[in-house]
Amino acid sequence: MEYVKTADNGRPDMRVNIGSLQLENPVMTASGTFGYAREFENLMNLHRLGAVIVKGISLHPRQGNPPPRIVETACGMLNAIGLQNVGVDRFIAEKMNYLAGLNVPVIVNILGDSIAEYEEITVRLQGVPGVAGIEVNISCPNVKKGGVAFGTDPKMAASVTAAVKARSKVPVMVKLSPNVSDIGAVALAVQDGGADSVSLINTLIGMAIDLKTRKPALANVIGGLSGPAIKPVALRMVYEVAKKVSIPIIGIGGIETAEDALEFMLAGATAVQVGTANFINPRASEDVVDGITAYLMKEKLPSIRSIIGQLELS
Repeated sequence: MEYVKTADNGRPDMRVNIGSLQLENPVMTASGTFGYAREFENLMNLHRLGAVIVKGISLHPRQGNPPPRIVETACGMLNAIGLQNVGVDRFIAEKMNYLAGLNVPVIVNILGDSIAEYEEITVRLQGVPGVAGIEVNISCPNVKKGGVAFGTDPKMAASVTAAVKARSKVPVMVKLSPNVSDIGAVALAVQDGGADSVSLINTLIGMAIDLKTRKPALANVIGGLSGPAIKPVALRMVYEVAKKVSIPIIGIGGIETAEDALEFMLAGATAVQVGTANFINPRASEDVVDGITAYLMKEKLPSIRSIIGQLELS
């Protein structure tokens, strides 16, 4: 078990490294649940986050799917937003100036329908002040391969990772889809493709039906399930991937409290992302930071790094 010195103020050292990127604490916001951060500036202290991961950015603006596109489910929610966003050029021109002024790293989630689109977005983000990293969403369909998601095929996942990595001067994180038979194989493939870290999991595919109308609750029929309902699945997948890869893992899926986050870290995650909880409690990410600090102080642990991967099996 590794221990490091406490911070200068005597409080536990909350710093973690994600590749070459050092975070002041292991708590990030999950893409698609935090807008472009400015939406939360009057609701919480943004400067206390470990990192901000913004809404997914495509090469061109996307309008997304028609409503209804969000529905509450037992212990979670389904969304079929359709990756609505302003596109990379407007993102750089209209959003990055504000984001660059935050005292936290900004990681840009990117998405595309072809490897060429991922490459072009990556190129346009290089040298933009404030961009500290890229998170690659590989749950998107490859239009040149009949709509098969990049993240469901290890070879395709490795290819898009290698393409982005070759054009990026900042660390590259790859966000894995849970809708696969062997997430460990995909994680290993993107590590071989040059990923600096992996984040998991993205949403599970699901649907809901309105009994009164006998119609799908979502206009898109199917959507992505997130929230506490998927936490056990996410936790299991993080544990499995931690046994396969040597790069840092960022845990995602149903994290609402410090206790949730700490479970993911014991399972092998170096950091976590808070997602759906932001819709319920805008201060959720900040509360998780406070809760982890309190836990470390109670347990007299000088560093958050002392619990990463320390799950006891016997």
